[in-house]
Amino acid sequence: MSALTVIIVIVAVVVLIAFVLWYLFRQYRKVGPNEILIISGGKKGKITLPDGTVQEIGFRFRIGGGTFVNPFLERVERMPIEVIPIRGKVSEVMTNNSIPVNAEYAAQVRIDTHDDYALYLAITNFLSKGTEGIREVSQTILEGKVRELIGQFTVEDLLTKRNDFVARISGDTQADFNQLGLSLMSFSLNDVVDTQGYLEALSRPHITEAKYKAEVDQAEKNRDITIRSAEARKEGEIARLQAEAEIAKKNWQNEALKSESQVEVNKKKAHADMAYELERYRIQQELKAEEYKVKRLELTENIQLEDLNIKKKQKELEANIIKPAEARKQQIVTEAEAESFRIKAEAQAKLEAKAAEDKAEAEKLRLLGEAEAKSLQAKAKAYESYNQAAIYQMILKKMPELASAVSEPLSKLDKIVMIESDGKLGTSKITGQVADILSQLPEIVESLTGADLKKYLRDKLSKSDEE
Repeated sequence: MSALTVIIVIVAVVVLIAFVLWYLFRQYRKVGPNEILIISGGKKGKITLPDGTVQEIGFRFRIGGGTFVNPFLERVERMPIEVIPIRGKVSEVMTNNSIPVNAEYAAQVRIDTHDDYALYLAITNFLSKGTEGIREVSQTILEGKVRELIGQFTVEDLLTKRNDFVARISGDTQADFNQLGLSLMSFSLNDVVDTQGYLEALSRPHITEAKYKAEVDQAEKNRDITIRSAEARKEGEIARLQAEAEIAKKNWQNEALKSESQVEVNKKKAHADMAYELERYRIQQELKAEEYKVKRLELTENIQLEDLNIKKKQKELEANIIKPAEARKQQIVTEAEAESFRIKAEAQAKLEAKAAEDKAEAEKLRLLGEAEAKSLQAKAKAYESYNQAAIYQMILKKMPELASAVSEPLSKLDKIVMIESDGKLGTSKITGQVADILSQLPEIVESLTGADLKKYLRDKLSKSDEE
């Protein structure tokens, strides 16, 4: 088996395990503490009946937590178990003393979760109806019980014995709710109103009597208040005058005692002030003596410190300025002597080199002069041996070079633009001008050397014709 096949198998196994875990995780159903999870179609549940026997049912349920569900065989449903508020009203209900009344009540109902049998009854009765079904059924039961019990109570009992009424309703209604798997959490009779004015007529004498008693009591209390207020004011005035007299007496005695004590206080204060001044003067003298000692000690220490600072600065001067200056001076003297020696040596070497160079140049000039002199002597001897014909012949040999030098500038031109003005071609003008210049060469040679080339050529040509 190749490595690639092994890797593929491992990957496939990992993917399969991950899929199985994901599938199992998806089948785990969670349920909150305020609802029931009902699973039907698969595993069956068991409940305990009120007589103690165990009965198997076709579904299982759970409150809070979670459980695994088989998606192929089981179905999951949820049912809330929260408190359901109910408000109701009954109208024109006859009481025990034949008085029609209207009553309003309020109650809170929920599914009974104290035992499995109550949950079983609630599930089988209200699973498809839900919360609204529970509210509707509960309100119907409560309305019937309220009407029934109102007929057993008088109007006065409904107003004064509401706790008895509520207890009777709770007890009678809970028996019916137990058959449905419900529980009555609370019940209250909010209001009782009659439509015939019975309650108003019944309360009118009591109200009148209560008002009479209240007014009489108020008058008697006002009288007592007036009498007691007058007595209290009299007693208060007497007490105030007695208190003022007592206060005046106490004030006089107090002033006398204050005067006497003030005299003693002033005496004590004078003695204390004198003693204070004396003590203050003595302490000032002692402080001055101590300050003098301290200043003297500080002055002595400052003098010693200044001496130490002077010595320190002298040491610093010697270390930082004098010693480095002397060292620098010695360095400068040594460097100056070395530089002077170097300059003298370089000057001596340059003088010697210049003298050698001048000597070599002089020898070179001497040799060149001797060579030129010998050459000139040789040329002079050669020219002395030349006759007139040889000189003319040498000049004629140079004539082509002169003609070439005259026409050489034209060979260096890239382009010549000729303008025809008199009917002649431009090229003929150029050659004519060059010929004119060349025809002037004999006169130029004659003016420079004195040799008349024209005469020499005429003589040569005439001799050749004669021959």
